[in-house]
Amino acid sequence: MRLIAILGLLPALAAAGAGVPADLDSLEHEAAGLIPAFQQQLLQTVQTALKAGGPEQAVQACQQLAPGIAAAHSRSPWTVGRTALRLRNPDNRADAWERQVLEDFARRQQAGEDLAQMSASAVVAGEYRYMKAIATGEPCLACHGQAIEPELAALIEQRYPNDQAQGFRLGELRGAFTLRRPLPEPAP
Repeated sequence: MRLIAILGLLPALAAAGAGVPADLDSLEHEAAGLIPAFQQQLLQTVQTALKAGGPEQAVQACQQLAPGIAAAHSRSPWTVGRTALRLRNPDNRADAWERQVLEDFARRQQAGEDLAQMSASAVVAGEYRYMKAIATGEPCLACHGQAIEPELAALIEQRYPNDQAQGFRLGELRGAFTLRRPLPEPAP
C-alpha cells in the first residue's frame, strides 16, 4: 500500500513544480514525528480523568479536551487529528480518502498484518496526507469495549447520541491519526 501511495504521488509532485519538497520520506517522517506527543497527551488526559473520576470523567474529558489537544498539536503547516470508521464524535468523521485508508487498514489487519506498522500517505487535493493506524488498547476498553457499564453507557448515549464506537476488542483497529498539510501552488 505504501509503495502504491508513493507512486500515486509522483505525477502530482511533478506537476507541482519546485515548491514541493522533493523528498517524500521527509514529509512522512515529519508527519509521523508529530504523532507521539499528540498520542501521549491524549492518553495522559484520559488516564488522569480515569483516576480522578472513573470512566464517566474520562468521557467528559475526551469530549471537552480532545479537540483542544488536537489544535495544540497542529503546528503550521500541519493539521493533526483522529478519525475512525465507527465514530463517537461526529466532528472526527473521515473524508473519502481517510475512509479508504481505514478500510484498507481493516483488511490488512484481517489478513494478519500488525496494526502498529500500518500507515499511508498520498497527495490529495493539493495536500500531503498521512495516516497511522490506532489499535484498541486496554485503557480504551472501558468506554469503547464490549462490556461497558450501564451508567457509563447511558452517559455516552447522552453526550454522543449517535455513538458507533463501542464493541471493540483489545488490539482491534480503533481508528487512525490523520495529518495534513497544504503543498505549495505550482509555479506558473
